[in-house]
Amino acid sequence: MDQRISFPRVARTSWLLSTAFILFGVQASWAQTQTVTDDFEDGEWQFIHNWPKSSHNVDKQWRQPSGGSKNGLWSESMKRGQPDYIKRVETPAGGLPGSKGALLMRTLYSGIPDAKTGGYQQDDLIFNAAQQNGIVPVGRNPTTVVRVYVPPWKKWEQRTGTTFGFRTAVDSTTYERKRGFLSIRRVRKAETLYPGMFVQFNCKADGAEKDSAILIVRADTQGQDFFGPAIKPGWWTLGMSFSGDGRIHYYARAGVKPLTAADRFASEFPWGQKMERFSTIFFNVCNSNSGRSWSTPWIIDDPTVSYTR
Repeated sequence: MDQRISFPRVARTSWLLSTAFILFGVQASWAQTQTVTDDFEDGEWQFIHNWPKSSHNVDKQWRQPSGGSKNGLWSESMKRGQPDYIKRVETPAGGLPGSKGALLMRTLYSGIPDAKTGGYQQDDLIFNAAQQNGIVPVGRNPTTVVRVYVPPWKKWEQRTGTTFGFRTAVDSTTYERKRGFLSIRRVRKAETLYPGMFVQFNCKADGAEKDSAILIVRADTQGQDFFGPAIKPGWWTLGMSFSGDGRIHYYARAGVKPLTAADRFASEFPWGQKMERFSTIFFNVCNSNSGRSWSTPWIIDDPTVSYTR
């Protein structure tokens, strides 16, 4: 599959790069960075689902072959499966200048394929950044930015709860206490963590005072999710960056302009651990898995992962 990365519009390229440099907190040039992105401008962009999808988190079933995009940049999650509907669509009004295409994701059966299990479930769509550049140390200041279209309230799945996630896959090191004969020793263990941001909908039809949404951030030093900024319908720019000390920094702003330092709303050592190696990003699409109610339709544009060389 063709995995080449292209930047067909100079204006959008400069916006992407300026965002990455602001998040890194350094002055850099094109030659000093590596960037993986998908702008969805190819009119032939397509995701091949290869049904049925995996649902290992529910029934321990991996189903091959897995789904993936024709350009090689996106893959089904073998743990949860990909969203049921993934399609390139026309960019909603107010998006990035010059953008003609974006990606729509939504799901119906978010658990076992074609089966309603009831209760909250989620599907995952994985961006193949690691296949492009490998797993990189946080000393290379990995950063990720995406534009997200938040739909009008009337188009949301009418329930209170999490509906969307923008997350990272990062390696850390933990230590376990192992008891032996007359001794206790510390054993080093590598662990993959998945910090990121979720969108929670507070639904008036489901008991809330009014329709509203807020970012939920994973996680603080105790491993607890916490509230981020409230968000409203329209385009939003979300970002995360990693610094050499192992912290993750969270950013959000309304609109599609590049993020600045003023858009950082939190910095954490998630679960009290230092982040060490960055793999990639992925997106969650969640619903009630009733077999009747589709998830909220989520549209993203220009997801980007950048590193210093």
